[in-house]
Amino acid sequence: MKTFLYRSTIGIFFGGFLSVLITTAIILANGLETINAETFVKSSLGTIFCGWFFSVTPLYFENENWSLFRQTVYHFITVLVLYFITAFGLEWFNFTPLSFLTFVMMFLGIYAVIWISFYVYFKNEARKMSEELDGL
Repeated sequence: MKTFLYRSTIGIFFGGFLSVLITTAIILANGLETINAETFVKSSLGTIFCGWFFSVTPLYFENENWSLFRQTVYHFITVLVLYFITAFGLEWFNFTPLSFLTFVMMFLGIYAVIWISFYVYFKNEARKMSEELDGL
């Protein structure tokens, strides 16, 4: 529970920070002098929510009773569903069959790259620890 609360706090603050960065970039890129307050608040809350669930869902990978495949499937489905509900609910993207399919493919590609990167990193770390233990 302590880990969940810690990660929740980190995710919420990171989401808020990201929201400010994204809003600032949009304002500067488009030369805006004003922004719509309702849209800003909705998008900020959505970004904070994304920061939260992207921070706590990796807890699936800490369940040692599950296989890596099961951990990955649960994590993927959770973030996919939560992100799509958020993104389409807040109208970050138009909901059409083509945009949905495009977005699923992009999400799958980005998820695969990140998953493989973490897998290779942790496999390398485990190898280093094994070598250190062998050297004792």
